[in-house]
Amino acid sequence: MNHANKRSILIAVLVAGTFYMEFLDATVIATALPQMAQSFHTSPITLSAGMSVYMLALAVFTPICGWMADRFGSCSVFSTAIGVFTVASILCGISNTPFQFIAARVLQGMGGSMMVPVGRLVVLHNTEKKNMIRAIAYLTWPGLLAPVIGPPVGGFITTYATWRWIFLLNVPLGVAGIIFALILIPNKHSDKKTRLDIPGFIFAGVTCTAVMYGMDLIGRRNAPWLLIALMTGVALLFGFLAVWHAKHSPHPLLEFSALKIRTFAATIWGGSLFRMAVQSIPFLTPLMFQIGFGMNAFDSGLMVLAIFAGNIAMKPLTTPALRRYGFRKLLLVNGTLLAAAVLACAFLSPGTPRFIILAVLFWGGLCRSMQFTSINTLTFADVPAPQLSGANTLFSIAWQMSAGMGIALGAVALQMSSLIHGGHSILTVSDFHIAFVMIAGVSIVSLYDAFRLDSKAGAVVTGHAVEPSEMQADAIPGGE
Repeated sequence: MNHANKRSILIAVLVAGTFYMEFLDATVIATALPQMAQSFHTSPITLSAGMSVYMLALAVFTPICGWMADRFGSCSVFSTAIGVFTVASILCGISNTPFQFIAARVLQGMGGSMMVPVGRLVVLHNTEKKNMIRAIAYLTWPGLLAPVIGPPVGGFITTYATWRWIFLLNVPLGVAGIIFALILIPNKHSDKKTRLDIPGFIFAGVTCTAVMYGMDLIGRRNAPWLLIALMTGVALLFGFLAVWHAKHSPHPLLEFSALKIRTFAATIWGGSLFRMAVQSIPFLTPLMFQIGFGMNAFDSGLMVLAIFAGNIAMKPLTTPALRRYGFRKLLLVNGTLLAAAVLACAFLSPGTPRFIILAVLFWGGLCRSMQFTSINTLTFADVPAPQLSGANTLFSIAWQMSAGMGIALGAVALQMSSLIHGGHSILTVSDFHIAFVMIAGVSIVSLYDAFRLDSKAGAVVTGHAVEPSEMQADAIPGGE
């Protein structure tokens, strides 16, 4: 391995570490809310706003990340984002009132909104196409692990220490991240110094906020449907304005040209559906074990770790499988197996032997890991360097939106299954079974875009022969 390849791998590991900080902090405080509420002399419901505003800040400021990197340099923005995230973590850890904590979480979300997309852009700029699978595999780990191990980690810290350490542990990681970023990452930026597209930023920010807040409302038990309808209308209106403005502005904040590339478009549309379905699993599974099977929180958490074990076991096989079978075949076959694993959850019951439950979850973890890495690698496989920044911004927005919608999708599936059973207020095992059938259906639908791919899609990454004409598709609606 030459020096350039070693440096690219080190950069990928560094960026993956910062990703883990951001993804973990999005999930880890869920189990710490009761202790935090007691410390602040308030209710957990009040403090749950700290989770919501964090996700909203991520959604609002993600669209600006590409412009920031192009204007000020990827290393400068990335290291500054780590610094903002670290300082915000300190403020979270020393907060003494709910207002202080929520304000610090907003600042932390602002740092994370730059840290993750710009970090991914840094990896893309510093990695050759032939090494993309390995680099993206490192970046995929945090998104796979954080939703699964975040709640147990938060519970462990709050049980044996104090909730403040959830945030203060970010400090040494953040300092180390800044130091290594300044050493390893060249400060690449665009030669074109364009002004910030203020209207585009407003349109995109309002759209993302309305979508995320609407999804958060849908996930609640007694959803205020009038407010949800209002958020839906706002999202549609400002989303239309964002697309219209991007097509008519000389220097738009959002660039949709990458959607003409079929491989990229497939990972935005079908890939977002897949991420929504998969992100709902860590939400539904522990609930079913606790509410439907009568397990305690600790036992249900241990069961879900079987998904984590499947993620680990699949990692060594991902690169050889992609190189042997290519993206299209692997996405279709593995995606079908993943949908089958989700469907199998609909047949689990309190009487099912533990080893069978663990086997089903492990199977799902295997397929989940393979599909995540394959989709994330395919995303930028055929995107030329001049379009990387704009494509990365679109992908980052799609990632944030689909991740937030995943939990909402699980909650909606439970509400629909409850309505099917007569609208009872207490969830039963049957409700979860129907919800898993619905999620399996969404997983199958997400494969449509993979089915439309050429057999040589992403071949520049896997090493198969490819014709240039196969890298571009007909213009996709909205992708002009």
